[in-house]
Amino acid sequence: MPNSLLASRNRRRRSKSKSKRQKLIENQREPQCQETALTEEEEEEDEGNGFKLKTSAKHGVQPLGNLYFVNKGAVNVRNTGLGNLHVLTDELVLEILALLDATHLGVLSTVTKSFYVFANHEPLWRNLVLEELKGDFLFAGSWKATYVAASHPKFQSSGESVLKIRDFYSDYLFQSWLCANLEMKREWLERDNITRVRGLSVEDFITNFEEPNKPVLLEGCLDDWGAVKKWSKEYLSDVAGDVEFAVGPVEMKLENYFKYSDGVTEERPLYLFDPKFAEKVPVLDSEYEAPVYFRDDLFSVLGNERPDYRWIIIGPSGSGSSFHIDPNSTSAWNAVITGSKKWVLFPPDVVPPGVHPSPDGAEVACPVSIMEWFMNFYGDTRSWKKRPVECVCKAGEVMFVPNGWWHLVINLEESIAITQNYVSRRNLLNVLEFLKKPNAKELVSGTNDRENLHDKFKKAIEEAYPGTIQELEKKAEEKRIAEEQKVTFWDAATDSKSGAFKFSF
Repeated sequence: MPNSLLASRNRRRRSKSKSKRQKLIENQREPQCQETALTEEEEEEDEGNGFKLKTSAKHGVQPLGNLYFVNKGAVNVRNTGLGNLHVLTDELVLEILALLDATHLGVLSTVTKSFYVFANHEPLWRNLVLEELKGDFLFAGSWKATYVAASHPKFQSSGESVLKIRDFYSDYLFQSWLCANLEMKREWLERDNITRVRGLSVEDFITNFEEPNKPVLLEGCLDDWGAVKKWSKEYLSDVAGDVEFAVGPVEMKLENYFKYSDGVTEERPLYLFDPKFAEKVPVLDSEYEAPVYFRDDLFSVLGNERPDYRWIIIGPSGSGSSFHIDPNSTSAWNAVITGSKKWVLFPPDVVPPGVHPSPDGAEVACPVSIMEWFMNFYGDTRSWKKRPVECVCKAGEVMFVPNGWWHLVINLEESIAITQNYVSRRNLLNVLEFLKKPNAKELVSGTNDRENLHDKFKKAIEEAYPGTIQELEKKAEEKRIAEEQKVTFWDAATDSKSGAFKFSF
């Protein structure tokens, strides 16, 4: 769609900020139906404005701006085909259609051209697959095709074919497709302002990064990992192909997830993010260990009662985590084993543009997808005084994420990683304070005993490391007093012993 004019609408989703697991949310593309036109796997197109796309829009959906500036005089089929429902927003139409089962959704798609487009919206079929089939499915190229193949195995499909509808204009549906097919722009990857270090001592790490709560990219500390040498898709399929892992809201066999990730193109790809991988496949646990900088993990005093703290992460290009703060006020490290990841981080006192946390921090409203955030908000950060910390973390490198930092991560290619949250002595008081908040029941994650976690953790620390909490509290108080007693410019300027100081106008 050359010279397309996208009147961008900021779509938002709400998510619980307390969890590292990705929630089930929609938005994707590639429907299935039969009739004339379009069975293409089209070559890359340049949409202008530096956007490079993987294919052209299915169904011929165009941005609303084209109706007013490119195809003047055209009638929007979207409105004529919806009848009296045309006054509803696209989001509301899709919410209504989400109440239908697959049969009624299929019947509705035959009523008008407009209903054909809406009823074939891939997230509707994705939700049907995940709700009805859970993780027991083989991805068949699109979510509708997957549903049909699983629910009606005798139905023989001759391949994907879709109708191309003329003069259908919708910013919402077009942007969903655009975000699924857009490649990362070069300017989104150029900024690399993080500190990179190699061969750092533990003492220097604590002094220069952990205590001042600054992110850093660590190189060369995974050289001894068996995971780095072994963890290919083929190896993982051999040792864990039949094992079910947490994938979004469902559990999937690893081999089935790989089939999905190999064939999917959608706005928010399902992300394998499993906290119990080491228990499920013990050999994986033996092939990595926490880098030396992160072995002071005080949550370990809780043994099996500690909250979820480590995850294996696998995802295709475009998958990732939208802006969030790590759970329970912990710090984290993320080690890339294969692939590469783009990171964007903001300090605790800077809320990223387009992100709206609730007053209690329990929920976060943000753009539907990571790509949408880059399209609509990334450019805003150029003029900010406090710019984000950014980098691309490649295989063999480790990102240190200090507690309280907002961060977004997107896979630039198919990636496998390990991430782990931990509590060190530098962060212990912050964690205890977080666990004691009045709304801890809503904020604490990774455990079924949220309300009692503070008391359990504090008691276990006092038994394992007597006097540690009191010593840290004393040091924190001394630091606070020292900060308050620092002489400011204005104090010095008005000090009677230094002579009078006054402004003259």
